[in-house]
Amino acid sequence: MRYSVVSLLAQSLRGHKGWTPVWRNPAPKAEYDVIIIGGGGHGLATAHYLASRHGISNVAVLEKGYLGSGNAGRNTTIIRSNYLLPGNTPFFEFSMKLWEGLEQDLNYNAMVSQRGVLNLCHTDVQRDAYARRGNAMRLAGVDAELLDRSQVRSMLPFLEFDNARFPIQGGLLQRRGGTARHDAVVWGFARAADGRGVDLIQNCEVTGITVQGGRAVGVETSRGAIRAKKVAMAVAGNSSRVAAMAGLRLPIESHVLQAFVSEGLKPLIDCVMTFGAGHFYISQSDKGGLVFGGNMDGYNSYAQRGNLPVVEDVMESAMAVWPGLGRLRMLRHWGGIMDMSMDGSPIMDLTPVEGLYLNSGWCYGGFKATPASGFCFAHLIATGQPHPVAAAYRLDRFATGRLIDERGNGAQPNLH
Repeated sequence: MRYSVVSLLAQSLRGHKGWTPVWRNPAPKAEYDVIIIGGGGHGLATAHYLASRHGISNVAVLEKGYLGSGNAGRNTTIIRSNYLLPGNTPFFEFSMKLWEGLEQDLNYNAMVSQRGVLNLCHTDVQRDAYARRGNAMRLAGVDAELLDRSQVRSMLPFLEFDNARFPIQGGLLQRRGGTARHDAVVWGFARAADGRGVDLIQNCEVTGITVQGGRAVGVETSRGAIRAKKVAMAVAGNSSRVAAMAGLRLPIESHVLQAFVSEGLKPLIDCVMTFGAGHFYISQSDKGGLVFGGNMDGYNSYAQRGNLPVVEDVMESAMAVWPGLGRLRMLRHWGGIMDMSMDGSPIMDLTPVEGLYLNSGWCYGGFKATPASGFCFAHLIATGQPHPVAAAYRLDRFATGRLIDERGNGAQPNLH
């Protein structure tokens, strides 16, 4: 069924009793052309673009829980392309352009809201760094505006300007950035992939990767063995564990990143704002809750929960930039497992095991990369060659020294 004003009105007249399931719930077949491990945004986007752009629809997406039960449903929904380095800028700008046409492509309301992303600066050095980043963005064709203190104050007058511990001197604004509804993105890609014949198989945990003669030929799952000509991994924080099933050791560490949501409020902040003197970012959801997050827990973990010291650190940053937040009640907080690479940038490449493809290391950038990640990963799987905008995300860059260290923190994953 194609969604439109006409179909909505027709269903309204029928009491909304004619809607059909958004996707099928098929049993796994014995063999597929491509198996994608991971039913989050990246895996589902890959399946959609394999079918829609490359005509490969004999595809299975295997998810150990329900679709979107991992990081895709646990993030803070921010989309942006305000990157500095040439390895990242073209990819994330390509992703932004895909976001701008995503709802028309999927025929699904992903609630894409280009409300703007504003990064605050608090020192002269930081302002100079933002000016450099903004200039690099504009040279690459990405929109960027460097704002002074008065311009920031006119946008966000409720921040702490006069008696601040970290005085606000200005900010870097990307007006095309914003947010999208994470669940709707998952559902939209799932519906679009299913409509082109892709099998979305939930509650199907991959327990092993079958390798014969140095080539991946299928997987072992909780629902039996499934053969495949190609196997692709898009499992975020579980990348190291799944790759180990094929005998691979990845330059990845898994860390927990916490996020929070407050009680609902009337419209208050109409952009995404990040605090430059600490790791804190905030926006307001369509339900009215303030959605925010901060730095990750500093230790390796596969647990989807956080710890109290990080909660305290995030709340301290929140109060430093916006003291009024102290009057709010927090409804809940949660954790997602980040696949942190050694240079803080993603990996999308072939692996030493023939027929096995890798998509991981997205760190903080996983959600905003969803459309381009799926598009470029599908291109890699279908053609065997990297897409031009993702060519820098090679697995061997850690051996050759072609690192993409956006923050300049060196080979310490938890600092990226």
